[in-house]
Amino acid sequence: MAARRSNATSGEMLRVTWVKSTIGHKAGARGTIRALGLHRLNQTVEIPDTPVNRGMIRRVAFLLSVQEPAGAEEGTSK
Repeated sequence: MAARRSNATSGEMLRVTWVKSTIGHKAGARGTIRALGLHRLNQTVEIPDTPVNRGMIRRVAFLLSVQEPAGAEEGTSK
């Protein structure tokens, strides 16, 4: 069985804030908010920057505010 890789080894974290209520949204959105570790409106948590967490954030992006790691923009050049 192949070993799992994780992007969190570099220590990069995302700061996620819950900014919009889930009232009137499907149960899946409410469950995803809970899975991200958010329990109250306007709560902020720091979570590892992994593909799994990115997918959950993308799923409920309209309910969240996300701050990228400060060093993410420095390493990219186009």
